[in-house]
Amino acid sequence: MKDDHIVFRGEVLDLLDQRLLPLEAKRLPCDNVESLIKAIKSMAVRGAPAIGVAAAYGCVLAAREAKDEADLERLLHDLENARPTAVNLSWAVRKMRALWQPGTPLEEAAQIFMAEAIAIHQADIEACRAIGRYGAELIDDGDCVLTHCNAGALATGGYGTALGVIRAAWEAGKKISVIADETRPLLQGARLTAWELRQLGIPVTIACDNACALVMGRGLAQKVVTGADRIAANGDTANKIGTCGVAILARHFDIPFYIAAPLSTIDPSLENGSQIPIESRQTDEVCVINGKRVAPEGVKALNFAFDVTPAALIAGIITERGVLRPPYGESISRIFKGVWK
Repeated sequence: MKDDHIVFRGEVLDLLDQRLLPLEAKRLPCDNVESLIKAIKSMAVRGAPAIGVAAAYGCVLAAREAKDEADLERLLHDLENARPTAVNLSWAVRKMRALWQPGTPLEEAAQIFMAEAIAIHQADIEACRAIGRYGAELIDDGDCVLTHCNAGALATGGYGTALGVIRAAWEAGKKISVIADETRPLLQGARLTAWELRQLGIPVTIACDNACALVMGRGLAQKVVTGADRIAANGDTANKIGTCGVAILARHFDIPFYIAAPLSTIDPSLENGSQIPIESRQTDEVCVINGKRVAPEGVKALNFAFDVTPAALIAGIITERGVLRPPYGESISRIFKGVWK
């Protein structure tokens, strides 16, 4: 599978439009910050690490588009605030902003940003491959792994986090299979995870979100691995809505529940998950399917994009530096202090 869903071509950031998969593989060119913000908000590009990579390239667009330093700051601010929950977005913009010294010509700033964006992109792919190697050790031959939403190559710079673990286990010769929750309301599991795994030749079956209890109760899944959009200092983890319910069920049925995410997804500035901002999206994503309304007119929907899984439900957080174990406050603190292991 080609990891070419985020490519900077000349003056344009070229994205694979994930809203149209699996029926259509169409590219979405973004030649200014506004078009990239629209792509992020509409989820044409999605997944915390992928948004971070796209935002890094977006800083290049900002430097090329800006009329002056104040305009550049405005563009960077707008980009950083395109979506609230995934910390990789603000992490990438802050990282780029730190390289820009006031008084630096904008053309030179664009060159600096481009070099750093390429480095961020490559580092994310390498981090995902490392996550895969560490995570594959947790997967046994013959396991069926349940996953929620999409944390594959499409959601990252390449290779994937949760799906990176699955890919690495498969590439190591383990005979595994996957159950992908459909992940309402935008069906990232049914549309994207199933599409990626199908391309990789890894056996995959889709399950309705509300089938998880029966799936686990019948022993159809031996491990659960998901991605993450933001992890607090104590290990509380925000991921696609429905993840917390999956974790609760996994605990009830004594199935290990793992998070796979790069260190850039950990936000040590937040003490716990109650401080993670949770994005609410428009009603029509729930009440309208394929252009047809499926709920009565005038009925609103609670459309929270994410929920927070308490650290107590997580068996391990798989990072590019190894698998963090409880108590997460201690293991996360050690890894950020550089005294891991």
